This record gives sequence, structure tokens and C-alpha cells, in this order.
Amino acid sequence: MVIFDDEAVAEQTSAAIAALREELHLKAEFKFAKSHANVKDAFFECVCHYGFRVRALVVDKSRVYSGNLRTHKEMFYNYFVKLLLEHDNGRLVGARIKIDGSGNRQFRQELNAYLRRQLDAGKVRKITFAESHRDNLIQLADMAAGAILRSYRADDRAQAGRWRAVLAQHGKLGDVWDFR
Repeated sequence: MVIFDDEAVAEQTSAAIAALREELHLKAEFKFAKSHANVKDAFFECVCHYGFRVRALVVDKSRVYSGNLRTHKEMFYNYFVKLLLEHDNGRLVGARIKIDGSGNRQFRQELNAYLRRQLDAGKVRKITFAESHRDNLIQLADMAAGAILRSYRADDRAQAGRWRAVLAQHGKLGDVWDFR
């Protein structure tokens, strides 16, 4: 989850990401798993100048014991998004939440309804879904999540913690929670 306290800063960050894409002559969106190391370096160097924080919940699926969560992808996603939003240390008040809208319409409606039922009143003002290829801030969330995930896979990747360290050095990692 990427958190901006100021909507104007979020818009500036989005514009900077768009300008970087043009500068790098990229046609596709920024996706951590599909980006070359030099693109990741340029991306994080660009965005770390803006005021945002990253919170993440890292889940080792093999340690999830609930049969429902293990077998129903939608329930798994709903539950862990709720946990991330619920345990926010009081940061979310009247928040506008934007979620990657890659799921189908029914899934998006069910997630929206679930979060509104489960979260405290006043925490979330609006929930919207956006397609990552059209939304630079969803791409920022993907890149940050990818950097964090890569740091957990040190055994199979060189420089596994490289981009997570960049986020940390710039004070962007607010909280990374290992679900157990």
C-alpha cells in the first residue's frame, strides 16, 4: 500500500512517473517483475523525491491454515487487504483507496462491500479500482511491492534487497508486516 498525505503530491508523483516513462522511451507500464534493473533504478530514483510511505503485509501462503483462505483466491485477497487497512496505526481517516482493478466486476463489487462492512466507519471515504496500465500510482504500488517481495527471495536472486534498501534509505518504508 502506498500512502500519500497530500493529494497534490500524489498527482505530482504520477506526473513524474509519466515523464520518466517518456524519458526512458517505454511504451508499457512499470511492472517490477518485467522491468530491467536499470529501469528499476531510474524508477526508484525518480519517485523517492516525493512524499509517500509504503506499508506492506507479506504473507507466506504455506503458513495460512484457513481452508477457505487457501482455496478461495478472492477470500484470501479480501481478508489480507482488510488486515492491511485495518491495522493502520490510525493513519487512515476519510481515505480514498485505489486498488488494482484487474479482477472481474463481481469481485470488485464484493471486495468493496466487504471492506465497507469490515472497516471502522470514517476510515475510508471512497474505494475505486484502476487498471494498472492506465494508472501511474498503481504502478508505483506494484514496483514497491515487487521490491519488498524480491527481498524475501534472497536465495534465488542476486541483490535481492537492493530496491527495498533504496526505499528504506529514503524513508519510504513505513511498515512491513510479516504475517505469521
